[in-house]
Formats: sequence, C-alpha cells, structure tokens
Amino acid sequence: MIEALRLFRAYEVWIYLLLGLGALYFVRKFILAWQELRDSGFGLERENAQLRLNQAAGFLVLLLAMAISEFVLVSFIAPSVPGAIPLPTPTLDLLASPTTTLPPTTPGAGSLPVAATPGGASSAAETLTPQSGQPGCIPGQIEITSPTHGGEVSEVVEILGTANIPNFGFYKLEMKRVEETSWLTILAGNELITNGTLGSWNTSLLSPGDHQLSLILTDNQGQVLEPCIIQVRVTNTAVTPQP
Repeated sequence: MIEALRLFRAYEVWIYLLLGLGALYFVRKFILAWQELRDSGFGLERENAQLRLNQAAGFLVLLLAMAISEFVLVSFIAPSVPGAIPLPTPTLDLLASPTTTLPPTTPGAGSLPVAATPGGASSAAETLTPQSGQPGCIPGQIEITSPTHGGEVSEVVEILGTANIPNFGFYKLEMKRVEETSWLTILAGNELITNGTLGSWNTSLLSPGDHQLSLILTDNQGQVLEPCIIQVRVTNTAVTPQP
C-alpha cells in the first residue's frame, strides 16, 4: 500500500500527462463519431457511428475517473498514511564554514569526547552534556519537551523541543514501536528551533501501545550526534466495525 502511494506521488506529473493525451485522443474520436452520426443517413451507418460515439464517451469517463482517483490518492490519502511521503533530507553544504568555532575542551565525567573535524573546526559534540535520565537529551540543545517521556499521546501530536547546536546542519524525528528495530522518519527540518515546534506527529493510524520518539541532529560537517529518545504510549481507541 505504502509503495503504491509513493509510486503514484513520484509519477504524478507523468500520470496526468498520459491521461491528458488519452483524453485528447478520445475527444477527437468523439467529435468524429458525432459528425459521422449527424451526417449518416442509413440505419446501419447510424448504428456504427452511435457505437463509436458511445465507446469514445465511455473512455473519456474512465480517464476522468482515473484522474480524480490520482488526485484523491496524492492529495488526501497519502498525507494521512505514515511513511507514504518520504521526507527529503536537507542537502548539506560541505564547503560551508562552521558558524561557531568552539575551543577544545578536555573530556571529563558526564561529557562527550572531543572529536576532530576537517579544517580544525571543533565538533558540535564537544560541549554537549547528556540530560540525566535520557541519554542524548541535552537541555537547550537537543531535547523533546512535549510529549514528555512516559506520557500518553493520541491523534495528531504537536512535538515541542529544541534543536540548536553549534555548526547546526539539520534535524529529523523518527519513531518505532518499542519491540521493533527499524525506525521510521516522520519529519525533518533545517532550521534552528529553541523551545518551539519541531513538527506534528499523526498517531491516529498507529496501534495502541508503547512507542519511541527520537530526535536526531546532524551538524554541517555531516556528523550525527547521539539521538534524544523518549518513550510514549499511544492510546488511540481501536474502532470495531458494527455487524
């Protein structure tokens, strides 16, 4: 299902183009059949013209239905299905100069080790101290403040937090069920966020249970920092079809 939706989105323009060309072809056949029907004088000739007219009209209706179906799939169904719209990862400018150069620091207890980066630029991970209780979550730099760790969510959830590190590149949010190993990217952004909205998460199609939400930051040198991960419980009520 998801692969089919991605296919319809990827080739949306070509699908509309082919349907348009088909419509032009059958419009021409419809006009010719209409002229032939109007000018025919014998019964058999009129029947043949009427048959061609009906066939052309039927194909035009079919093409119109296909165009409407494509529009509905791409504009309404695909956005509501998690994973149907893969989010492009912002392109990093590897030639860009770091926005902030930090002095080297000596690794100590509770801090991440210093990592060398090309050109002598200091890594964003030098001064990041993980928040107690949630590895990778650093107040004021990498954190998810809402929903809270251990909280409950349902329907569309507004994700609040901070994505603000030296040499910032981009961030992305991923989710998975606790027992799963594969993460699914739900959104990405390339703007600094401080105590603001990182994005929205539609949980209405997820099955109830414990899920993990991960905030991952990458600096403008391409280094991926340790993710900030929280666990929440999806409490959507399963709808039971009535007999």
